[in-house]
Amino acid sequence: MIALLTRRASGGGLVRKSISCILDQRNSSAAASKRTKMSKLTSEEREQSLNPLLSTGWTVQSDRDAIYKEFMFKNFNEAFGFMTRVALQAEKMDHHPEWFNVYNKVNITLSSHDVNGLSQRDVKLATFINQVAGGIGK
Repeated sequence: MIALLTRRASGGGLVRKSISCILDQRNSSAAASKRTKMSKLTSEEREQSLNPLLSTGWTVQSDRDAIYKEFMFKNFNEAFGFMTRVALQAEKMDHHPEWFNVYNKVNITLSSHDVNGLSQRDVKLATFINQVAGGIGK
């Protein structure tokens, strides 16, 4: 569409530049509105939201405000499939895990860098991760 508009308009370079600016603004405002501003978990929220995760093997890191869990799978293919499902959800949430994979083992750390600690995004992603791992049998 941009090519068609620039071919038909005189001064195509200026029109192309204007259209690109408009599209960039629209895309950046869509990305900004996609992400809900979160705050760091309060003491009450930590108690209520983290306890169910802690009971499923997540641990609170001693050196930073983050949660961690190690997952073991039958083989690399199963581990990579798990990571792919988590990656697709993380992208939708615009919240990406720190993770490490060797063969059938996946280590995941979750923390919200924009609030310098744990937020509801971490809780939501950890809950999703548990569901995916449970569906695979872990």
